[in-house]
Amino acid sequence: MSGVWVFKNGVFHLENPQAESGRHGGGTGTGQRKVLVYQPTGEVVSSYGSLERILRGLGWERYYGGDPELFQFHKSSSIDLISLPREFSKFTSIYMYDLVIKNPNIFHVRD
Repeated sequence: MSGVWVFKNGVFHLENPQAESGRHGGGTGTGQRKVLVYQPTGEVVSSYGSLERILRGLGWERYYGGDPELFQFHKSSSIDLISLPREFSKFTSIYMYDLVIKNPNIFHVRD
């Protein structure tokens, strides 16, 4: 999330010229993909199997009561719910940052 925060008309927004040029520059869509890293071991999360193993170790449990199109986890000591797309190929940086926020100092998103 590189860029510059700009205050305009009473609202802050993030200007990211690199992302904008990649989106609108006629690129091939083969840009570098972000990865989720488990900080204690440096492991790159490459499947839901490895992610589930890590989350279980952190106290998260699978949640089966929601949308069947989602892979979900909850923690009994929290109101947080992690919702991920069923297909790992759709696991984008938005979901990665959600994991980072709900598990401080445990995960890191890397380019």
